[in-house]
Amino acid sequence: MNQLEQLKQRTIIVADSGDIDSIIAYHPEDATTNPSLVYKAAQLPQYQNLIKEIVATLKSRYAGKELLSSTVADHLAVSIGALILKSVPGRISTEVDARLSFDTDASIRKARELIALYAEQGVGKERVLIKLAATWQGIRAAEVLEKEGICCNLTLLFSFAQARACADAGVFLISPFVGRIYDWYKKNNPDTVYTVDNDPGVESVRNIYRFYKMYGYQTVVMGASFRTPEQVLALNGCDRLTVSPGLLAQLQQCDAKVPAPLHYAGDVQPKPDAINEAEFYWAHNQDAMAVEKLAEGIRLFAVDQNSLETLLTQYL
Repeated sequence: MNQLEQLKQRTIIVADSGDIDSIIAYHPEDATTNPSLVYKAAQLPQYQNLIKEIVATLKSRYAGKELLSSTVADHLAVSIGALILKSVPGRISTEVDARLSFDTDASIRKARELIALYAEQGVGKERVLIKLAATWQGIRAAEVLEKEGICCNLTLLFSFAQARACADAGVFLISPFVGRIYDWYKKNNPDTVYTVDNDPGVESVRNIYRFYKMYGYQTVVMGASFRTPEQVLALNGCDRLTVSPGLLAQLQQCDAKVPAPLHYAGDVQPKPDAINEAEFYWAHNQDAMAVEKLAEGIRLFAVDQNSLETLLTQYL
């Protein structure tokens, strides 16, 4: 078996792409998108007719009213998600506008709107994960949504404090960003040689995985944002791994044996007290990497959301 096939024996593989063709090629269980991926997809030739159809439908629906490019962007993200779901058996992750990352109520409203748009396309909420930035406000929004049966994927996760708060809130899934953590340490420690044995991104996910299993948290750990096949392989056995098509291709082309899977063999311990808001901010603030990368990630997703909406204005 190739390495991708070996990984699939221990881990649920999730395609990290907005390009349906690239997703189909690797037969993943689930798929994830974000504003950056939707923006890239919107520029592909195969999506131009879809965008035109969406705009035509919305112009009819909004006759006499102003049609905003942000509305078109939401419909496009959901339409791409619905198309992807025809090719994967599991779930699609669709992201709440990053510009709402510090507004709990607005994030909840936007999540409900996205679920309603999926329902219009015949997709039930059981096949959708709502992606929210793992800010304190995003985590609180997810806590409310989970109680409504809307499962969430907390993204842009860099600190252990974020992971703890997500588990306490009972969120369905977290996406710790392996590659972006690695990028920060590599930039700030240029003389250090990082391998998978001392990769801070890999170790972050391993620590979260062990903590969740030790205390019996049900939140799924899905490693994300990988830079190399070696990072992916080092997390063999993690609940899920979301991987770009480029790295999936490299894994598929290699027949070497994958490393032993992650596991926790100890007894389940009583859960610690939930982290409160002050503790969360203090612990997160103590991690300079996490503070910088969370803020940067929100800004970059917001930039791509703005770029997507600007691109869509030409269709209005």
